[in-house]
This record gives sequence, C-alpha cells and structure tokens, in this order.
Amino acid sequence: QVQLVESGGRLVQAGGSLRLSCAASGRTFSRYHMAWFRQAQGKEREFVAVIWGGGTTYHADSVKGRFTISRDNAKNTVYLQMNSLKPEDTAVYYCAADPTWRGTSEREYRYWGQGTQVTVSS
Repeated sequence: QVQLVESGGRLVQAGGSLRLSCAASGRTFSRYHMAWFRQAQGKEREFVAVIWGGGTTYHADSVKGRFTISRDNAKNTVYLQMNSLKPEDTAVYYCAADPTWRGTSEREYRYWGQGTQVTVSS
C-alpha cells in the first residue's frame, strides 16, 4: 500500500514558476514509477509527466521544455518543477504511482494522491 500526498499548488501569475511535491509512504518507493496528471475544470484528466523507477523521464508535449519531473528516493518524494506557467496550465495536479505500469494512461496507475490546485492568472 502506498499513500501519496501532494503539496505546492497555489495561485501564480503567468510566466511564473512553481514546484509541486508528492510525498509517498512505503519502503519501496524507489521501485515505483511515479507520474503527474492534471485535470482542468470541465475536462478529462490528462498525463503530464512520468519518471520510472530507474530515473527515465517522459513529458507530455504540452509541457515539454517548461516542466521537469524528478525524484528523490531518499526522501520518498517526486517533484514537478513548472516554469513559464500559462493560464492553460490551471488545473488540479495529481500524483500517481504504480509498481509496474509506467505509461501515460491514468487507468493503469494503482495509487493516487488527493490533488493540489494550481491556478495561473493572466
């Protein structure tokens, strides 16, 4: 069982930066593939980025070059550094984890956090 707790979301102006954190419980964090998803109001949840247990990363085209996912296995934490934020980045951001799935489909991730709200004003 893994519990995930996101933090770091807040109101920020367009062009600004934020770093989201996702703290995970459990002793085998380093083996889990960790991902970030987001859901804007009235829209479906969408993939943002994933970092595999071995450290390989993949980012959605919509955030590539602006967002960076990383992890600190010693702290059981995964991060999402978000730069050059745009109003269209406004959404609830969710952290997800799975011991085997490492793709972009949300349906395959077993564990989810409660989400953290990011609002980007124009």
